[in-house]
Amino acid sequence: MLQETVLSKTDIITVPSQGIDTYEDTELAYDEPNADWRYNPETNNAQYRKRPFLVVGRLIAILFPFTRFALGVWWDTFTGNSLLKQKTRARQLIKILTKLGPAYIKIGQALSTRPDVVPPAYLEELTTLQDKIPSFPNEVAFRFIEEELGARPEEIYADLSPQPIAAASLGQVYKGRLKTGEEVAVKVQRPGLNSRISLDIYIMRLLAGFVQDNIKQVRSNLRAIIDELAERIFEETNYNQEGRNADKFKEFYGYMEEIYVPKIYWEYTGKRVLTMEWIDGTKLTDIEAVQAKGIDATHIIEIGVECSLRQLLEHGFFHADPHPGNLLAMDNGKLAYLDFGMMSRIKPYQRYGLIEAVVHLVNRDFEALSEDYVKLDFLTPDTDLRPIVPALANVFGNALGASVAELNFKSITDQMSAMMYEFPFTVPAYYALIIRSMVTLEGIAIGVDPEFKVLSKAYPYIAKRLLTDPAPELRASLKDLLFKEEGFRWHRLENLLNNATDSRDYDFDSVVDQALDYLYSDRGAFIRDRITEELISAIDSIGRRTIFNISTTFRQRVGLAVQETPVEYRQDSYTMTHLKNIVGILQQTPGFNPTRLISVVAKIITKPETQKIGQRVAEGLAQKLAARLIRSLLVDPQPQTLKALPAAR
Repeated sequence: MLQETVLSKTDIITVPSQGIDTYEDTELAYDEPNADWRYNPETNNAQYRKRPFLVVGRLIAILFPFTRFALGVWWDTFTGNSLLKQKTRARQLIKILTKLGPAYIKIGQALSTRPDVVPPAYLEELTTLQDKIPSFPNEVAFRFIEEELGARPEEIYADLSPQPIAAASLGQVYKGRLKTGEEVAVKVQRPGLNSRISLDIYIMRLLAGFVQDNIKQVRSNLRAIIDELAERIFEETNYNQEGRNADKFKEFYGYMEEIYVPKIYWEYTGKRVLTMEWIDGTKLTDIEAVQAKGIDATHIIEIGVECSLRQLLEHGFFHADPHPGNLLAMDNGKLAYLDFGMMSRIKPYQRYGLIEAVVHLVNRDFEALSEDYVKLDFLTPDTDLRPIVPALANVFGNALGASVAELNFKSITDQMSAMMYEFPFTVPAYYALIIRSMVTLEGIAIGVDPEFKVLSKAYPYIAKRLLTDPAPELRASLKDLLFKEEGFRWHRLENLLNNATDSRDYDFDSVVDQALDYLYSDRGAFIRDRITEELISAIDSIGRRTIFNISTTFRQRVGLAVQETPVEYRQDSYTMTHLKNIVGILQQTPGFNPTRLISVVAKIITKPETQKIGQRVAEGLAQKLAARLIRSLLVDPQPQTLKALPAAR
């Protein structure tokens, strides 16, 4: 919305200080589900169904310029002038999108963040759609301020810039100063916004319905996707709702030290006017300017990725329009979020489903991944998953390569798109906005660092959630990740712990508490059984090695021949090696305190389940000892060197 702007005193008009009439809106709830300004597809359809001439006229106004543009691009290619004419065609496209209005400007903004998709000449021009759209007259803006806030601008603000310092798809922004001295951004809505958007949405929905009903390859509910997008855009046209969104966003994610959310001044905010704290900052896409301030551009992108993950997977309330104009690097190194008009929500089962899908993707468990698509509403419960499992294995098995971290969101969606035509997949409306948000953020990241991998930066947070979240869905995912028929996969636990330590709010106490709570719950019985088996094997191995070492020492002292050390006694057992590695990782964990281990051990010892584990370990060791004794006395009286245990599983 805003970019760093230096304004001199001559650029600001000063108005006399007078009393103001405040607009009391501070007690409003965060949401108004029954508000009449919200988008309703039936109401919107009824509005234009009886106005065919208006609809046809608008449709022609949309199709004609795009047809001319497409023919021009084709002619440039045919004559071999496509590269020479790219700049001209890009400017032509900008004019078309700007003239068609907000809905199409939004499309251009989304394209402006994809340097890996859009040619550079087009990309440069498309970035102007973020905050350099032609403004509308001050007279209209000031009239809206008076109508919404009950007083003329000069009666409300001590200073107000004579012209808007930025203009976006839905409104324009002035820089001002309150009579109490705070610098503010004053956003005023464009005139006639709702009527233009509602007509364009009606036409988009008609076209989407035609495609959905007549092209068999398209199985996604395109109408629902358009409705979801329309609902978000209609929310953007109510600045009261945007203010509530900002407050809610700050409540949920303001605890992150490097995230900043501007304050909303409710007494100076209405449906068409929003007054918020002024933020000085630099666009993330202006890498040179960011670095000139001593800010690590890649690090601040990592902050944005982490915040986006928390939005999607913690509270399910996420910023659905993170284009470069809405993300600023502040001088103090914080990342400021602006423009909270387009927000969306994800239900709890969808949030957990996304985490489970990532785990199953990492685990290459494509059967479970196919079931995740059912949980996430991509497939209906009655879908035959048998042919889908090998298709997923074919798509992701080769694409994953050595590491899932090498994949990005765009490559995942590209890989999936072809497969979705072959099977009865549908794209849920909520997921379309998630992809739009994440792909946009990834596009910004690629612009800063072409080698940036979103999933690589995301996995520490996923690991932390798996280790600390008590939700049954994630406990089950953790079990699937760590246990397999051949035993406990220690290397994966090490990998989780190593990754989780990079998550900012991960600490030793939370890991220990969650681990113990789950271990001693009914759902942890499976893990207790496996731990018992591992303890029996580890203690048996240590005991045998200790006896062998004592025997060897005794033989040396009395002058008897010393038996060659068996291979398995020359190194730690598989389990002990990994336990040592894990202890080392925990010692590096933020919040680790050796004295805390004393209380942890005391807590473990007093548990009845621990006593049962001890009894079972003793029984298991006794059985092994008895079996070994019988074998040595009756079956194999000649002492032999035992076979080496495998070094890894």
